[in-house]
Amino acid sequence: MNRRRVLKILGKILMTEAMLMVPSLIVSLIYGDGDAMYFVGTIAFAAIAGFILSCVKAPERKMGSRDGYCIVALAWIIICIIGAVPLFLTGQFRSYWSALFEIVSGFTTTGASVLSNPEYLPHGVLFWRSFTHWVGGMGVLVFVLMIMPMENENSMHLIRAEVPGPVAGKLVPRMKKTSIILYGIYTAMTAILIVLLLFGGMNVFDAFATAFGTAGTGGFATSSVGIAGYDSAYIEIVLGIFMLLFGVNFNAYYLILIKRFTDALKIEEIQWYFGIVGVSVIAIAINICHSLSAVSVSLRQAFFQVSSIITTTGFATVDFDKWPEFSRHLLVLLMIIGACSGSTGGGIKVSRVIVMVKSFFNEIRHIINPSSVTAVRTNGKPMDKETLIAVRVYVASYFILICLFTLVISLNGLDFTTNLTAVLSCFNNIGPGLNLVGPMSNFSCYADWAQVILSVAMLTGRLEIFPMFMLFSKSVHRR
Repeated sequence: MNRRRVLKILGKILMTEAMLMVPSLIVSLIYGDGDAMYFVGTIAFAAIAGFILSCVKAPERKMGSRDGYCIVALAWIIICIIGAVPLFLTGQFRSYWSALFEIVSGFTTTGASVLSNPEYLPHGVLFWRSFTHWVGGMGVLVFVLMIMPMENENSMHLIRAEVPGPVAGKLVPRMKKTSIILYGIYTAMTAILIVLLLFGGMNVFDAFATAFGTAGTGGFATSSVGIAGYDSAYIEIVLGIFMLLFGVNFNAYYLILIKRFTDALKIEEIQWYFGIVGVSVIAIAINICHSLSAVSVSLRQAFFQVSSIITTTGFATVDFDKWPEFSRHLLVLLMIIGACSGSTGGGIKVSRVIVMVKSFFNEIRHIINPSSVTAVRTNGKPMDKETLIAVRVYVASYFILICLFTLVISLNGLDFTTNLTAVLSCFNNIGPGLNLVGPMSNFSCYADWAQVILSVAMLTGRLEIFPMFMLFSKSVHRR
């Protein structure tokens, strides 16, 4: 590994984080809650440390894939460690580790919180907490590639390591232009959502914070009552639709931009994605309608919660932990499936689910007729063997790690359902779980050491396992 090159890029990332804290500093100055100095000190430290690291002289050579994966993993760890400082300085967290859990949850767009009353945070810190969703949704490294020069061959390794899904590709030949296109689409959709929320009666601060959480599929609310506090069918429908839109592969939006509408509609993953949503909404609405006043209310609640869970956003308008067992189990299944690859959502991803389902039936056909040669096809094209193996290895690793994380945090002494859904929530970057970590509760029930373990689970899930574990490989650290 080219350590000097890695340090140089990490320096650029620290300077970028310092720049990203400036809007929160401005908000803190506007509201005058006394949190401005928290940002001044943190920004100064990040900027100076980043400048020093960026001045490291590194040999000019192409970056390898192991460099890219290590940079991504280290970058996410460092930005979380620095980003937690303003939260800790507010005194609203019982320890630095709880503040770290909160900011890791922000950057990884998980939305799990240890706060019972987030409205007690100063406005600048509350803004920063939600803004990390927006930054982490598309990816910190994608943002860095957009604003800082980097060779195209090197930048592709960073994109592959950070963008969620089994395949990371370029929209256009140059990665810098790809990053600009992605953030352009992302920013435009966020701006439209802010306007719609303002039209629905939200105040300016809440509209921005909620839009950041929706765009990044994060789920931090600005108050303890969350979205339910608005009691607005309009706001719930708008957020439900936009959560689904941000869970779509952004390649589809690029195809729409260049007027290839038919190609966008033919993407198999998107067809499955909306099919799963439609079936789940109807199934849950039927299951819960007997306890509600009208069918329209059951459809509204089912639509919002399905949109929130499958996109791993985590907003809640009702306590779905009190729903019938069928609906609760279906929501857990949606937690695992997640959104589309190349979106801001988490989970295994619909594309991998498609591959595993097709592999299952393909294997049955092969057992019945061993002489037959059949390929797993996606979007009408046969999938190459390397990608197929990578998907199977990822899914196997996913379930092994879920079991291991659940086993470790069980030492905290909480019940099985709480532990399992807490790990699923953190690993899939969702937010709420069931029982003690349900939609109307938080993660303060866990000890500091357990919150650190869950923070690792959030980072591992957001970076899709391998970048985090490559940091501990001896071969990666050899020159």
